[in-house]
Amino acid sequence: MIKNKLIIFLKDRFVSKSLKVLLLRVGGVILFFSLTLFLTNNFPTEEVGKYDFTRSLLLILGGICLLGTDQAIIFYSGVLKAKNKLGELKRVYKKMMMMIFTSSTIIVLFFLIIPNSLINLFFNKSGTSQLLLKITLSIAAFAITLLNIDTLRALQKPLFSELYRNIYRHISFLVLAIILFLTHQTFWLTQAFLFSFFILAISSSYRVYNVFKNYNNDYIKQPYSYKAIFKRSFPMALSSISYFLMQSVDIILLGKFSDFETVAYYASAVKIATITSLVLLSVNIIAGPKIAEFYSNNDFASLKTIVKKSSRLIILFSIPAILFLFIFSEFILSLFGEHFIVAKKALWILLLGQFFRSLSGPIAIYMNMTGKQNKLNQFLFIGLIVNVILNWICIPVFGMIGAAFATAFSILFWNIFAIIYSYKKDKIKTFIS
Repeated sequence: MIKNKLIIFLKDRFVSKSLKVLLLRVGGVILFFSLTLFLTNNFPTEEVGKYDFTRSLLLILGGICLLGTDQAIIFYSGVLKAKNKLGELKRVYKKMMMMIFTSSTIIVLFFLIIPNSLINLFFNKSGTSQLLLKITLSIAAFAITLLNIDTLRALQKPLFSELYRNIYRHISFLVLAIILFLTHQTFWLTQAFLFSFFILAISSSYRVYNVFKNYNNDYIKQPYSYKAIFKRSFPMALSSISYFLMQSVDIILLGKFSDFETVAYYASAVKIATITSLVLLSVNIIAGPKIAEFYSNNDFASLKTIVKKSSRLIILFSIPAILFLFIFSEFILSLFGEHFIVAKKALWILLLGQFFRSLSGPIAIYMNMTGKQNKLNQFLFIGLIVNVILNWICIPVFGMIGAAFATAFSILFWNIFAIIYSYKKDKIKTFIS
């Protein structure tokens, strides 16, 4: 009986599409970890730590530069599809590109104003100001790449979207890293990572342009203005920035209170733990536009069904992955290098946080796609404040373990509030049921 239900569940069209995306993401994880193993075993640990530090800062600054357009483009695709006017998305996309160029220019000018000595003093490291300048000059390319990835997803090209998100972005950096290794120029690692996004921005823009050519110019009579787009995307930007900060603030503060070698050890544990979020992210890619479409049409029966399938699919594949990584944590960490085993306890705590995240289901995408982005922002912001305070207190005393505890607790904190609010508001269970 259970076996037959499982077969029927897996053959469902929504579930099968989610699994295809998941397979691409698994391929991306394999490629990403191959890249990480190559770096940790062939580049100086300090350079790897600088790369992880740069990666974390780029996530935060890129999230600010995006202004939530990557999430908003998904929302607009669901709404416009319900109106049979998906061609209007082209005009929305062009305006979003202009918003990104404007915001990236403002960020660059802002960092040029800040004295280099002040930046170096905050991070307790010389040369940090130059590293920040290189990051800010690259955020436009990073943001355009992320917008293009989700635009392909919005245009119902999830496989192309995932190829860029999980395969091409890692391959481009891997090729550059191999060239640096062969030419003994390992100190250019961070620059190679940032340059890879210029390659991705150009190639993904060309792909989006070709996909848009297949759509008729079925524009709506009153196009969405910059103000309307910003009003929709900015709350999503706040939630994205808060989320990116919660993903990165532990690494950034660890870089402030410790050295780049410790950052490299802890960042490896973070990368391993986030493997378990693959299922959640894969399901969100397929479910997001559907949730927006069903909610716009007031089709709450279909809405409940899609959320229920999403929750079950997340649990079905996430929990075994978490258990596997927990049991074999020491062996997996040793692949990065003998010294990386020191991050084992931190990894266990991070896996516990991912366990709570999986139990919560697609709560964040549900709130973003059903007009609750402002409330989600509040929960994420409170969670972020808790995260920063705990990191600031715990890292100087407990190091990596303190950073892991702060991150895991903040994940549990904001998810509980979001679940309770959504259930009271819509009687929708995003958690397993």
